[in-house]
Amino acid sequence: MTSTTEITHLTFDVLVDLLRKIFVRHGVSETTAAILADNCARAERDGSFSHGIFRVPGYISTLKSGWVDGKAQPVIEDDGAALIRVDARNGFTLAASALARPTLLERAREQGVGVLAIRNSHHFSALWPDVEPFADEGLVALSFVNSMAVVVPPGGKKAIFGTNPVAFAAPRAGQPPYVFDQSSSAIANGDVQIAAREGHSLREGAGVDRDGNPTTDPRAVLDGGALLPFGGYKGASIALMVEILAAALTGGNFSREVDWSQHPGAQTPCTGQLFIVIDPARGGNGHFAERVAEICDLTREAGQERLPSDRRFRTRAETARTGIPIKAKDMALLQELVSE
Repeated sequence: MTSTTEITHLTFDVLVDLLRKIFVRHGVSETTAAILADNCARAERDGSFSHGIFRVPGYISTLKSGWVDGKAQPVIEDDGAALIRVDARNGFTLAASALARPTLLERAREQGVGVLAIRNSHHFSALWPDVEPFADEGLVALSFVNSMAVVVPPGGKKAIFGTNPVAFAAPRAGQPPYVFDQSSSAIANGDVQIAAREGHSLREGAGVDRDGNPTTDPRAVLDGGALLPFGGYKGASIALMVEILAAALTGGNFSREVDWSQHPGAQTPCTGQLFIVIDPARGGNGHFAERVAEICDLTREAGQERLPSDRRFRTRAETARTGIPIKAKDMALLQELVSE
């Protein structure tokens, strides 16, 4: 560990251990705490700041509210075919997906495709860490998760969709996997919270205030307003698709059905998540990873300077050399939470 007046640099393992202790201290089981800590540290390491340390107070506030069960033991209810069904039992989604992962991999290898449907689950992190590990094993992965209602449909007067992200990962020959993670809203809700905290304005078209008027003020969006889907009806169609796949198909709550009114301080939405994992070797193309690399290279040659995940991988390489930079105020917060 090295430090300056403003910044502390931690290794990945040190940050994971610190976060694990915080989660355990606030009522999370050892197994789940280790999973959450690893996920949160990965986001911070890769520069996904809206889903790293920034999220820790939200986790703790939710645990204190009694809305989520940090010691929940997820249960695999059906794993007899390609589709595996898991009840997270009001626990964190990451614990449920970790439990089912070996079976999901087995189904993908045996049958060419595996599908994982999780319900009664709380997802509060970035979605790319959920799919990237499958690409590292040569598989294609997609995931869909809905959240609390913060997005209005085009012409709508009230929020009905979550930010409802979609994540995709595929192996890429000679390069890190191709990974994207994007919300169906114009901007991620976590980025709105960061903008409000730091006093930044949002870009045009990101949200509306409580009266449905366009606004660039993040505080107005958070105070009774809502986000807009990206691309108008196109983004709304994707948001609706995610509600169908992540909630209707899994048996989870729609974003509009999330009701934590009896749990002040709750922030993690209890909804559902769907994974689709495919073995590209079963697709009849023995050079899949090479073909992925080829189309990515052609995209760059056409003029797109940066592809999804390029910045994350560069940041990951940098923090591996220098350590993960933690602002003084964030370090003070973590030390406070671990000693409460």
